[in-house]
Amino acid sequence: MSSESPAATKPKITRTEWALILLLAAVNFTHILDFVIVMPLGKQLMSELRISPTQFGYILSVYGIAACVAGVLAATVVDRFDRRTVLLFNYAGFTVSTLACGLAPDYTWLLLARGLAGAFGGITASAIMAIIGDVFPNERRGAAIGAVTSAFAVASIVGLPAGLLLATHFGLGAPFFALAGLSVPVWIAAYYRLPSLTSHRQRAGGKIWDELKQVMTHPSHLRSFAFMFALVMGTFTIIPFLAPYLELNCGATRGEIAVVYSVAGLFTLVGMNAVGHLTDRFGQRRVFLIAACGSMLMTVVATNIPPWGVAVYAAAATGFMLTAAGRMIPAQAMMIGSSPPLVRGRFMNLNNAVSHFATGVAPLVSGAIITQSHESAPLVGYPQAGLVAVGFAAVALGLSFLLRPAHIPISPLERPVSVEEPALV
Repeated sequence: MSSESPAATKPKITRTEWALILLLAAVNFTHILDFVIVMPLGKQLMSELRISPTQFGYILSVYGIAACVAGVLAATVVDRFDRRTVLLFNYAGFTVSTLACGLAPDYTWLLLARGLAGAFGGITASAIMAIIGDVFPNERRGAAIGAVTSAFAVASIVGLPAGLLLATHFGLGAPFFALAGLSVPVWIAAYYRLPSLTSHRQRAGGKIWDELKQVMTHPSHLRSFAFMFALVMGTFTIIPFLAPYLELNCGATRGEIAVVYSVAGLFTLVGMNAVGHLTDRFGQRRVFLIAACGSMLMTVVATNIPPWGVAVYAAAATGFMLTAAGRMIPAQAMMIGSSPPLVRGRFMNLNNAVSHFATGVAPLVSGAIITQSHESAPLVGYPQAGLVAVGFAAVALGLSFLLRPAHIPISPLERPVSVEEPALV
């Protein structure tokens, strides 16, 4: 009998699959960077546009809320189209919308442009996860998700410091111009290299809203939606105000903020890929529990950082970003596994709609808690916002025990489709 462990005998990701992962990671990188680039610019935005922390929260919220609405609408038809077509169309819309953000002359224009970018970007993100779910089986899905979602860390290492530098020297529009320019060659690469994926495609002419309702109301999916909402609220209640807090309360300079994001992003990049492989080896549930507990601890630390220098800021931000991002890998793997391929596009659009809705609501919650007496005054209430985030994270931890695979009848003419149980260890 062979002494080789089961984990060691699992098929490895092929070279062709790695090429697909890198392409999806590049698309995800530009989408994530567009989403997060506004956060470290908070102080500059509030100063130049003469807006309050609450209005800054609206700029962040409109992105997520627009992505939520677009995701729900897209879920009615997305499984009728080639995954490639869905991604290319929406990624093109995202690129144009990002350019419009750079051209924004005032607060209202920027608010509308951010909404459009959120709508197209949200559907693009859903298409990425649906493609991963279609191409990679459960035992290799964690590694694929870890590699694609590591784009968040790359955005922190390279994108955010570069965006801060561009905004400082060339104005608030410069980061968006650069990002739109970067998205063009990525779109071209996706056009030529992204394979056609149509095995999931459903025939037209069905009762769209009845089928969507079936996906929306299935108990397994409802648990996933609640789980996703709590997860995101546990992170984005504090992330948007981290950079302004370091600047206004701790006295960090713009250069130190760039160092903090670079260091945190570097460690998160390495850590997320490691978490992806650990998820496949030890099980999604076990890895999630460890990362979730670490995330709650680091949330408290990150919202109570003392003014002790850039090394302390970087250490606190690194611990928070690593644990918060790390728990999303096994969480995404569990949620993807709860839906069969024929409705996975709809489910992922709805699930990402919930995620984006939470990213829209979270800054409103923290913006209602955090106050500022005048433009350069310290922020008040950030530690309290951290406690709210911990509460949501604890709810997500409890909901993780309720996640189960779905058994969904697709239509009256088709047999119910059963999904293999994710590795809940």
